[in-house]
Amino acid sequence: MTQTLLLHNDVSEVSLLAEWVEGIGEQLSLAPGDVFQLNLALEEAVVNVMHYAYPGETGRPVRLEVQCSENSEELVFVLEDDGVPFDPTLAEQPDVTLDASERPIGGLGIFLVSQIMSDVSYRRNDDKNILLMRYKLNK
Repeated sequence: MTQTLLLHNDVSEVSLLAEWVEGIGEQLSLAPGDVFQLNLALEEAVVNVMHYAYPGETGRPVRLEVQCSENSEELVFVLEDDGVPFDPTLAEQPDVTLDASERPIGGLGIFLVSQIMSDVSYRRNDDKNILLMRYKLNK
């Protein structure tokens, strides 16, 4: 199974992402906890692209694809944009041991994605940012 969602860099379209993830959850009979975790991580990743990939531009593409073979124990998500090059895997990890009032603003979204997904990798190909996120299913 492969499904693709095409959004634009407009946060008002985030509700379409939630519907898409819910649909995948229904199609694959995923546990509610898996659907919740996927919604959380994918929203963080997609909103980061919407906010930072296209400074000052609107209507630009944000493409998300999911791949899952039959009897697979993982989902593979590919998030793609042709915006400003950015490798989130190189972002400094926040010090989550600090009190919230002592931590700088930002950086938790990427950390959250890395905690939920079993593997996160990045590459730049054909002037596109490609973020590959793997999620192990709770079967």
